[in-house]
Amino acid sequence: MKLSALTLAAVAAAGIAQPVLAQDATPTGTEVAANGTGFRGIRVEGNIGGDRFQSQGNHNDKFGYGGTVGFDGTIGERIVIGAEGSFWKPGSGNENTTALADGNSIDHKAFEEWGAAVRAGYLVTPQFLVFGKAGYVNGEQRKRIEGPAGNTLVYDHYRADGYQVGGGVEYTVMPQGALPVYVNAQYVYSNYHGNTGRQRVMAGVGVRFK
Repeated sequence: MKLSALTLAAVAAAGIAQPVLAQDATPTGTEVAANGTGFRGIRVEGNIGGDRFQSQGNHNDKFGYGGTVGFDGTIGERIVIGAEGSFWKPGSGNENTTALADGNSIDHKAFEEWGAAVRAGYLVTPQFLVFGKAGYVNGEQRKRIEGPAGNTLVYDHYRADGYQVGGGVEYTVMPQGALPVYVNAQYVYSNYHGNTGRQRVMAGVGVRFK
């Protein structure tokens, strides 16, 4: 059921961006649009950065990594719009432990996250994009309540749905190459049901396929 929801979100995002790609096709078949930008086509990127998991009023920071697959098209000479699917994992998981007044403690842990989003941006120059994005996320989480003696009172392992919002900047390093290379930096906030959240600050390196 969760996988179906993620699939539907990705299909919906693709449906928004596909007409843009269709109307944006370059008649000459060149790799770079008439305005000189390389922000078109399918893209694949790797991401690394910081992961902050928030629960029960606490947070913990950890290194994370992931990847993104997307496609973009242009509207006019300045607007870029597209869709993407993403994966993110904070190592073996990011964990918070909160002490309770009754002597018990809540241990909350977040694992990998899958997402589907639509992003839109503005070309400051043909090679420099400022963008924002929003979409759906689904993440694996675990909650455990322990007694003073370390005995487990409650254990729950589940997947949590939520939404993501974020933004960043992207720069095409080699717009004229056979596979245009780009770099980016972005911030993404994910909010899950159950009053938990995740913040990511990431750097990315990717290539585009025309």
